[in-house]
Amino acid sequence: MRRHRQRLESACVFCGSSDEADPEFLSAARGVGKALADAGIKLVYGGGGVGLMGATARAAHEAGGDVLGIIPTFLVGAERALETVEHIIVDNMHERKMLMFQRSDSFIILPGGIGTLEEVVELLSWRRLDLHAKPVIFYNPRGFWEPLFKLFQHTVDERLTPPEFMQAWVAVPTVDEIVPALLAQGAEPYPSEAAVGRRG
Repeated sequence: MRRHRQRLESACVFCGSSDEADPEFLSAARGVGKALADAGIKLVYGGGGVGLMGATARAAHEAGGDVLGIIPTFLVGAERALETVEHIIVDNMHERKMLMFQRSDSFIILPGGIGTLEEVVELLSWRRLDLHAKPVIFYNPRGFWEPLFKLFQHTVDERLTPPEFMQAWVAVPTVDEIVPALLAQGAEPYPSEAAVGRRG
């Protein structure tokens, strides 16, 4: 049984940590951070000051938004933890991802590399297992995520994934559409969410 929708208060952003990212992606990340702050939505992110994640957090903070970074000890130096915002230092990647999930009631996926892919697949796997119903929005500039979506569809075509899985997210091509897409879905706490922690 699903509970009544509530006001969406926080969004976790998964994205790349490379400073070599396309300037267009870095600019978009700044736009996302500002948009979240303007909407009064708290940003939860990986805690670093580099790449798209650093750009998102700085923009949100500079626009007066609430920001929470969560970073494992071994990445504090490598990802240059952003100490100007609230942050939590954890022991490992598993704890980081679990805490990011628990502190967020929605997710935004920006362009990223293998680390972002790992986060996305786990998040959607939990969604597939009916462990949560939190909104998931992909920012999909120039069709960035289309190869991943095609792979998902391939697993559906091969009858390895149910067709309804393809409705587990919303993809938008522009930054301006991200926050409206989140707000259109709202936060939806899910009774079985505690089961995620037992599986993590």
